[in-house]
Formats: sequence, structure tokens, C-alpha cells
Amino acid sequence: MKKVNLAIVGATGLVGRTFLKVLEERNLQIDNLRLFASQNSAGKEIIFKGRKFVIEALNKDSFYGTDIALFSAGSSVSKEFAPIAAKSGCVVIDNSSAWRRDENVPLVVPEVNPDDIFKHNGIIANPNCNVIPLAVVFGPLHQKYHIRRVVVSTYQSISGAGQKGIDKLEKEIQGIQTHDKHRIFSNIIFHPVEPEQPEITNEEAKLHFEPCKILHSFDIKITSTCVRLPFFACHCEAVNIETIFPFEIEEVKYLLANSKGIKIIDDLKNEYYPTPDIVKGKDEVYVGRIRRDTTIENGLNLWVVSDNIRKGAATNAIQIAEILINSEK
Repeated sequence: MKKVNLAIVGATGLVGRTFLKVLEERNLQIDNLRLFASQNSAGKEIIFKGRKFVIEALNKDSFYGTDIALFSAGSSVSKEFAPIAAKSGCVVIDNSSAWRRDENVPLVVPEVNPDDIFKHNGIIANPNCNVIPLAVVFGPLHQKYHIRRVVVSTYQSISGAGQKGIDKLEKEIQGIQTHDKHRIFSNIIFHPVEPEQPEITNEEAKLHFEPCKILHSFDIKITSTCVRLPFFACHCEAVNIETIFPFEIEEVKYLLANSKGIKIIDDLKNEYYPTPDIVKGKDEVYVGRIRRDTTIENGLNLWVVSDNIRKGAATNAIQIAEILINSEK
């Protein structure tokens, strides 16, 4: 793999720090690394591979000489600085929701639609942290059986709200009041409402749209209910799928077990199935409780668990970067 000039925007955040961890684990060959964050973090130091790197504040000249920039600093920062970076000759891989619905920006899960990476105009969107594991599972199923409809319920860790979410839960566990409308400790809460569709939350809207864009199949009908729960890592999803073509359960298990990025743990009798404790820190999408839904024709039930900060964010973006780097001669 050739060496690359890399930038991380949002380097001090939860995903930004995980970018660095995954980059070190995967031993991406970096020639020059620049780390950016808010003005409040400028001047702070971060250790990467035994070296000190000073955090810089972003400006319009930050990306000259940079090959790839990993963004995880929120939609407003991405909308302002991703086009600037792209004009500087840098390819942006953006973890926010800013560009996912843009028809000129590819939305990519490398196990599913890697060819879309090369359709970029300087910006590539990283999907939602719930959508990525769903797409990894949907990809082989849709190719073989053609998915007609999906009903999904998500059980999401508070880390999906970033470091602020983790801090909130930790304070509430200690009995410290956080003055939010809803506490998360010993509770279940919904995500904020989607402004253009006030009957659903913004997380549910992402689940309804993004898998279809990744699969290039907007005829798939998806409905969901998404909640946050008081645990720290991984997102879990109860998934009900209706396919057009019939299947055998053992055939489905074999298909998923032999698909990229998926690990099967499915032994309910011995209480062996995916849980956040098992999946935390892993990059694979874990699938269990694979069983037929006998209430409809061609119905399938699955339980899906993934680390939302790793495969659901940092690892997926770095996999995209690796494909870009390896494609260059």
C-alpha cells in the first residue's frame, strides 16, 4: 500500500480518536498526518504511533497537499469545509449526514458497493451507524433473494450520541442531574424528530433511505423504530425481512457466513448469540437468531449487532480510504 497524506477533521471526538486507533491497527502507511478540531482544541497534542501531533484549527488553506481527509465533526463543518477540501484536490470521506442524500455523492459500504467509491467528485459519504451493518447483511440477501420489505427495531448505545452522550450516562449513573428533558440512565429515549417528516425521528428517516441508495434499489420498503438505551457500546437491530424469492434457512445461514464482513453466532440453546459485550471492539457485523418468520411468505428474522463507533463509523471510512489508496498506481 502506498503512503498517503492524511487529515482527520474532528480528531479529538469519539470517532476521531477511533480513526487513529483503527489506522494504527490496520497499519495504514501515512506519509504526513494532520489533525484538525475546533478552535478550543487547537494546540492540544495527540499521540499516534509514538509521535506527538498538534491539533490545528481548520481554515480554507488546511487541505493543500492532503490526499484524503476523514471528517467526523458534524454536518455544519462538513458542509462548509468538505467542498473546500475537494477543491484543494483532497478526497473527503465524511461521517456526517451532510452529503448522504446528495445524488452526486456516493454513499458507500465497501462490502456492498465498492465500485461507487470511484464515482466521487471529491466527497464520499459514510452511511449512518445503523445503516452500515444492515447494508452488510442486506447486500448478499438482496442479490440472491431480492428484498421486498424490511421492518427493523434498533437498540442503540448512548455512544451514538458521541462523547457527550457517554458523559451524560456516566453522570446520571453517579446521580448527577444533567437537566436534559429525558435522562438515559434506567430509561429508553427516542432520537430528535425529523424536521421534514415530524411523524418520524431523524434516525428512522436515515434507515428508510440510506440502505436503498447503497443497494441501488429504491423499491425496497423499509420501516423502523429507533431508540437509545443506557449502555455504552454497540448498536443492536431486530430485523424482519420479506424477500421476493423463497429461501431455506440453512441456505441463508451459509450465505451470510460466507459473506464479507459478517460473523455468525447463532446457538440459542446454549445461550450463544451476539451481544454488545461480545461485539465491542470488533469490526465484523455479527448476526444471530436467524429464523423463519412463519406469519408471511418468505419471511426472515435476524438479530444484528455491530460496534457503532468502529464498523459503524471509523472502520468503514478507513476501508473506503484503503480502496482509494490501493487503486492508485
